[in-house]
Amino acid sequence: MPRLIQVTLLLFAVLTIYCAPLPLSAAEQNQVAIIIDDFGGDVKGVDDFLTGDIPITAAIMPFQPFSTEQAERAHQAGLEVIIHMPMEPKRGKASWLGPKAITSQLSDDEIRARVRESIADVPHAKGINNHMGSKVVENEHIVKVILEEVKAHNLYVIDSGTSPRSMIPKVAEELGIPYATRHIFLDDTLSSRAHVHKQMTSLLKVVEKQHKAIGIGHVGIKGNETFAGISHALPIFKEKRVDIVPASHLLDSPIDKDYQFFWQAKWKEE
Repeated sequence: MPRLIQVTLLLFAVLTIYCAPLPLSAAEQNQVAIIIDDFGGDVKGVDDFLTGDIPITAAIMPFQPFSTEQAERAHQAGLEVIIHMPMEPKRGKASWLGPKAITSQLSDDEIRARVRESIADVPHAKGINNHMGSKVVENEHIVKVILEEVKAHNLYVIDSGTSPRSMIPKVAEELGIPYATRHIFLDDTLSSRAHVHKQMTSLLKVVEKQHKAIGIGHVGIKGNETFAGISHALPIFKEKRVDIVPASHLLDSPIDKDYQFFWQAKWKEE
């Protein structure tokens, strides 16, 4: 081979190596947590998510017919479990909350007791987020009582974002509790899989700007549509090399992270 060609090939190889994009640092890894709310009942989407290969964070309502069973199933499937704690909203039916919700009429001791009972009813929980709660989360005193119990059990908290005046971030910061806030709701009661896919695209835009993002979807009336919409959007996340991780992985916390990566672990190898 002529020497000029050899030198050219060597130079090309060197430039290829040194011009290749550097891997993101741990702090800059593009990561998304997908929290699925409302586990605990016999509703659409439960089996899809618990037997599928999407590494969701399963938010389980306490005191439901299958709360404990589904928490065990989620844990056995390698999913992270959190408590989806029902809290009083400004508007809405009491039936939407289920039993033993946190309401503004409760005493501090009653609130603490309900948080402890919820933790006992949902085994393997690493954290907590609020179900509804637009009234409760604006009350700094009630939020502090809740989060003091959360801290005592070494849990993290996710603000579901049901009120722009939520006191969860402020109190969590003061108490030194790992916390984060939801960025995108992936569905609603009328959602189609196309709508969920669109919301997943919006979530991707968030993570591309700030490296980490949280989306919340639901099992329930349209739970199968939510599962389908998320599933159909995953190839885009794979193409962009955005990892789907448990919510705890987005937090700077000492909480045990025993999660085993699913399909996206292979992305780094391809």
